Amino acid sequence: MRRLREDIQTIKQNDPSVKSTLEILLTYPSFYAIIFHRWAHFLYQRNAFLVSRMIANFSRFLTGIEIHPGATIGKRLFIDHGMGVVIGETASIGDDVIIFHGVTLGGRGKDKGKRHPTIGNNVLLSAHVQVLGPITIGNDSKIGASAVVLETVPPNSTAVGIPAKVVKINGKKIPH
Repeated sequence: MRRLREDIQTIKQNDPSVKSTLEILLTYPSFYAIIFHRWAHFLYQRNAFLVSRMIANFSRFLTGIEIHPGATIGKRLFIDHGMGVVIGETASIGDDVIIFHGVTLGGRGKDKGKRHPTIGNNVLLSAHVQVLGPITIGNDSKIGASAVVLETVPPNSTAVGIPAKVVKINGKKIPH
């Protein structure tokens, strides 16, 4: 119950359009996507792969947010306008991460083992960001809209572009 209250509070803190807890409980897709993921992940960790995938697929159908049951998600994840979000099997997401619509945490198709990104704590992934491969987005970083991130981004950085380039570290512009 504590986790559900924390999920509701996270949505209220991050979405100024939310008017009530009831609105979240009845209409907020990311709230349900995270709840379904917790069930699916619990089963996945216990080798109930088929049932966990069935729950994940039902959640995708219901919410438009696809989270593989093997993905690891930290506390207070906020997915805003979540349609089209895809989080791969070996992705790992830290605490207090914000993800906007159309974000993919995906693989490149050739890697074995850890194939998906690791997202640090307090990271912002803007709309339509693609983070691909077994790379890391460092704590307290921001990735600009539509960026395609193919290389690790250090902590306290801002990265933009296709392919993404770090343009700020610790608030200071990086000359290119």
